[in-house]
Amino acid sequence: MKLTSRDLTSFFESPPNKMAGVLIYGSDSMRITEKKQKLIHSLLGPNADGEMRLDRVSRENLKKEPEQLIDLCKAKGFFPGPRALLIEEANETITDIVTKAIDVWKDGDAILILTAGPLKPASNLRKLFEQQKTTFSALIYDNPLTKSEIQAMISEAGIQNVKQDSFAQLVEIALQLEPGDFRQTIEKLALYKLSDETQLSNQDISNCIPISNETQIEEVLAVILSGNQAKISQIVNRLKSQGVLPVTLVIAATRYFKVLFSIASDPKGPIAGIAALRPPVYGPRKENLISQAKKWGPEKIKGAIRMTTATDLILRSSGQLAPQMALVERLFIRIAMTLKN
Repeated sequence: MKLTSRDLTSFFESPPNKMAGVLIYGSDSMRITEKKQKLIHSLLGPNADGEMRLDRVSRENLKKEPEQLIDLCKAKGFFPGPRALLIEEANETITDIVTKAIDVWKDGDAILILTAGPLKPASNLRKLFEQQKTTFSALIYDNPLTKSEIQAMISEAGIQNVKQDSFAQLVEIALQLEPGDFRQTIEKLALYKLSDETQLSNQDISNCIPISNETQIEEVLAVILSGNQAKISQIVNRLKSQGVLPVTLVIAATRYFKVLFSIASDPKGPIAGIAALRPPVYGPRKENLISQAKKWGPEKIKGAIRMTTATDLILRSSGQLAPQMALVERLFIRIAMTLKN
């Protein structure tokens, strides 16, 4: 039976009884893994591995000993409860083997769970699971997480007191991260709020979202934008020792100033400008950007962009002989000094 996108959530949360097998496939391996784990938990409960009710067999071993699949399905476990047999990275080469196991499957046998990459509509493996009454085919689309999926993750993690704007922030973050990374963020958030019964705030979320290299570079940008050129040399040298390339600093600075310019030049003001940013920003970073945009104004920001662009061209020039990090340090000092002009 072929599952529609509307059926997927309810299927993985409450799989049907007397199911012989399910094929979970798609192009996003991380999403496939998420759905596989969800299904195993729904079918077998949290102690399936410990109670030896979940067996695994590789595709290659199955091709060497095809008869073992039926034996594994029919075997009786030591512990009571439903059993499942997991075959990962399945493909067309094991279709006949799986077909024979499904043909003799009876209620009480281990449920077959197969995961696979993208499969064409003409795939025999896909057709097998789509056409049988006791088997299911689940195509996992490479789409952003839905609000219901995000809410389910929050509930599973035990996070409570989530106000509407905090939930909206999590929805926006889910658009930026891979599902696995977003789940890790939710788990980190749950640990962060452990024994804390206060409402989940935007600041709590900001403290737990992944930090990129560019975010670390923003420290020197904050110093530049404050007009404090005395600290620039120290921070630039530290970033250099951490392996940050000069061109990386210039690119990050250019991008940052372009964001500032879009905020400062919005006809409706900086608050409207920052609200239009995608992806959105929250917490202290949002307040800093608004403050910086107001302090610098569009003209000075535009001048900074011209300086970073010119330095970028120099760094990429084949005839450039001066130490590159020294050029970047001088650039940042010049920009910082423009605030006082």
